[in-house]
Amino acid sequence: MEQTGVSPQDVLCITYGAQMLGIVPVDSEGRHLRQAIIWLDNRACKQAQGMMRKFLHPRLFALVAGATLCGKDCVPKLLWLKAEEPEIYNRMRCFLDVNGYLIFRTTGNIVMDWSCASVFGIDLKKKNWLKGVFRYIGLDPEKCPPLVRSTDQVGVVSAEAARGLGLLEGTPVIAGAGDAACAAVGSGAVGEGEGHVYIGTSGWVGVVTERTPRGKCGAATIHSADPAKAFLIAETETAGACLQWIGDELYRMEKTDPNISNIFSLMDEAVTYVSPGANHLIFTPWLYGERAPIADCNVRSSFLNLSADHTRENMLRAVYEGVAYNFRWLVDIVDRQFNFPLPKLRVIGGGAKSEPWMQILSDVTQRQVETVHNPQEAGAVGVALIAAIGLGIYPNFEALKDVVKVEKVFEPQEENRDIYDSLFQSYQESYRSLRNFYKKLNRIKLSQARQCREVTK
Repeated sequence: MEQTGVSPQDVLCITYGAQMLGIVPVDSEGRHLRQAIIWLDNRACKQAQGMMRKFLHPRLFALVAGATLCGKDCVPKLLWLKAEEPEIYNRMRCFLDVNGYLIFRTTGNIVMDWSCASVFGIDLKKKNWLKGVFRYIGLDPEKCPPLVRSTDQVGVVSAEAARGLGLLEGTPVIAGAGDAACAAVGSGAVGEGEGHVYIGTSGWVGVVTERTPRGKCGAATIHSADPAKAFLIAETETAGACLQWIGDELYRMEKTDPNISNIFSLMDEAVTYVSPGANHLIFTPWLYGERAPIADCNVRSSFLNLSADHTRENMLRAVYEGVAYNFRWLVDIVDRQFNFPLPKLRVIGGGAKSEPWMQILSDVTQRQVETVHNPQEAGAVGVALIAAIGLGIYPNFEALKDVVKVEKVFEPQEENRDIYDSLFQSYQESYRSLRNFYKKLNRIKLSQARQCREVTK
């Protein structure tokens, strides 16, 4: 705490907003039994497919859990743990995620908040684990941790944690929520049917609602940080990660130049000199497979229509635009499939700091785009506001609407509508044309990887 300049006496509480869809198995003493399995890990495809067959049809499972499953989902990962590492599964007292593990390390108490638990499987109305489903698929429901609300006090900072953190022993700990739920609060779009767009390493379009819509098109309904609302989320696996990738690969020289302090500012400036449409070059931003708008673990990124006429800057702009096309697809799904029109897009995350990207997003979606102050820290702001409700500083989540202020607004430019409408249609067609190709190619790749592992054992 000395490094922050904040006195421990001034800290009202501690809380967490951490990545979701991870698994940390812990034993009876709360010790972790293996490295965490994170959200991007796709190891459980076999178990996901087995679950689908067990429920007879993917759509039937969607009626139970809210979305079609893939190998990155939590319950298939638990089944993978049981099948591939049975000694760890048997020793496991319960599974936690990042948030739950941090709470345990701080307080010694084992809990999981509703938002984090909902990606494993809870009844969004009754607020309890789907124990019958767990038993049916072969998992022990007794390994599920106790459930709490995001605003609940879940303990106090222990003596050991106080020494490590530089805080006072006995400081209250509020449960907090998963990163997506925290970001939703930090966006300020907390009213019924209000939505936001997050552009970080991954990205999503999210809407908080009193309804509990059934998952489709890769979108799912989980619990929000607000105990009274659900959270419809259509997540894309790689958004800002695409920009990071092209910066790493095509701007290596610039990244090592001591005269260039911010490579992303350089890239932002470069795209402004390229005409909309990037000379009819399309990039698909599916670096690690995709959840939404298409639930497909095999799909990958491509540059489509690339020729010798295209420059590095064309490729760069195509990446900005490709991510925007994906978000347009997500926004269309939220609007047409779930009946949540989003005339304005409140954008948060590190991507919201890029003004050229926000203008591209506005032009591609033909919607007004709003950004907030310090959008990269919206998740931290959100979890702090959740804790403030838990402490009684704010009465409820609706009271937060006026706390988060809009800083900049971007209007769609009508002259760019035709080019982006045309390329967006081609973007959607590219998946339908190539999905079997990706499936065949990446199944071969996975098979070869398994053979290599067997040889090295």
